Amino acid sequence: MKNTQLPKHLISLLMLLPLLLLFEACRKPKSETGAELAKVTGIKLYKDLDAEVLSDKLKAVLNKRAKSMSNPKFTQQIYEQADYQPLLIAKFLSDSGLVKAAKKINAVKEHGLSPEKFQAAKLNAALAKIYSKKEVNTLDQAYDAVIDLELIASGAITDYAAAMQYGVVSPRKIFAQFYTKVLRPDSLSFIKPYQTRNISAFLDSIQPSSEAYKMLQTALSQNIAAPGHSTEETRRIIVVNMERLRWHTAQQEDKYVWVNIPAFELQVIEKQKPVLSMKVCVGEGRNTGQATSLIEYDENDLKKDRAFNRETPQLKSMIHSVQVNPVWNIPESIASNEIVKYATQDRYYLSNKNIDVFYKGKKVEDTETIDWSAPDAGKTYTFKQQPGADNSLGKIKFLFNNQSSVYLHDTPAKAAFNLAVRAVSHGCVRLEKPLELARVLFGPGEKFDKIREGMQSKNPKAENISLPKQVAVYLAYFTCWKDSGSGKLMFANDIYGQDAVLYTHLNKA
Repeated sequence: MKNTQLPKHLISLLMLLPLLLLFEACRKPKSETGAELAKVTGIKLYKDLDAEVLSDKLKAVLNKRAKSMSNPKFTQQIYEQADYQPLLIAKFLSDSGLVKAAKKINAVKEHGLSPEKFQAAKLNAALAKIYSKKEVNTLDQAYDAVIDLELIASGAITDYAAAMQYGVVSPRKIFAQFYTKVLRPDSLSFIKPYQTRNISAFLDSIQPSSEAYKMLQTALSQNIAAPGHSTEETRRIIVVNMERLRWHTAQQEDKYVWVNIPAFELQVIEKQKPVLSMKVCVGEGRNTGQATSLIEYDENDLKKDRAFNRETPQLKSMIHSVQVNPVWNIPESIASNEIVKYATQDRYYLSNKNIDVFYKGKKVEDTETIDWSAPDAGKTYTFKQQPGADNSLGKIKFLFNNQSSVYLHDTPAKAAFNLAVRAVSHGCVRLEKPLELARVLFGPGEKFDKIREGMQSKNPKAENISLPKQVAVYLAYFTCWKDSGSGKLMFANDIYGQDAVLYTHLNKA
């Protein structure tokens, strides 16, 4: 039998192997970020940063700061996927990208926003510290400096990018009657600053660039005073309207109807130019005194603004058809608050106004038998005003789907268009030149001829006529804007008090 005993030097080596493996396991890799930082800053101490220690420390600080972050969930996911290693410092410190990003954020006043909303001072201090041999002279201070700059830069840059692309606040969260779909930040938009190769070029690319926005920026820098306003009130007006432009509500269709509620104006825009303009009357608002001062708004810290029930909502929809000689299905609120009262005072009111009364869907032939003083009369009966000269909708209404039951329509009350303040309706938009709107939307042809003949008929009958191609309609709210015709900066009074609401939320965001 052969001797299988191993040589003594191999036995010794095998005995040492577990210790060698344990030593290798305990050796922690140096941080690549630290090595790069040492080159960029000239602080050799960064070379001693350990990747695993850095990972553990960054994770701990991230968890500690989560509650104060705008997007803690997305931020956690980003750094978890990166094994809690610095991302922005690793990519953008050596090419001065973070310094350029900080300059953008410090200049955010050009957008009517406070630099402190984006941690500008903290970012400046963190950038200065990363280069400071006086402040970074121990390994613990080196870890703290790296982690501080990384997380402050992460929050500042992602918040700034979201604000420039989507606005600071979500209008649908603060306005009860805002039904226009707007783009909002999501995980894909959040990750873009980390994915880009050039952070400065990325931040340049997302700057609001419309002519309307640039005009407001210029006005903001000039410290102007709008008619009836102080320079500070004007500044606030410009600031809130810049925020509205950042919401990206308009899709820039080739042709659309644009109603600016505070301006009491409708325009049809085709290929970015107005082809029709007219006066409109809009819903009555809470600011009945037409106060010009922009004051702080609290409303007992309600999360949403609660609109007066006659205010015209903000929305986007598609005009799909018109009704010539329309029937007005009178809403219950108007029936209870107005129709029943008039019927109580004047027994001939309903017949004179061509209003039919229905009970459980069946027409009431003799309305004089009804006790209009009964408390629930407006709810018990339904009312329909038939086509005719006195119909509150006039001779035509333009229909589009919306949850507020509003539409654009003609009116027999033409005198209201001579008023300076035309917030007089129950919420719908009354048109100064309804036939002209039909002409622009339908174009020449059989359908438009039918509309014109129907509106001129002495025996009016309700008739629906569909548009050949649906046209977008926007009911919007701007108190400062670039006029698409003259190119001038225009101002309007805050008829629904929404400037004050928005300004307060901008400051609280």
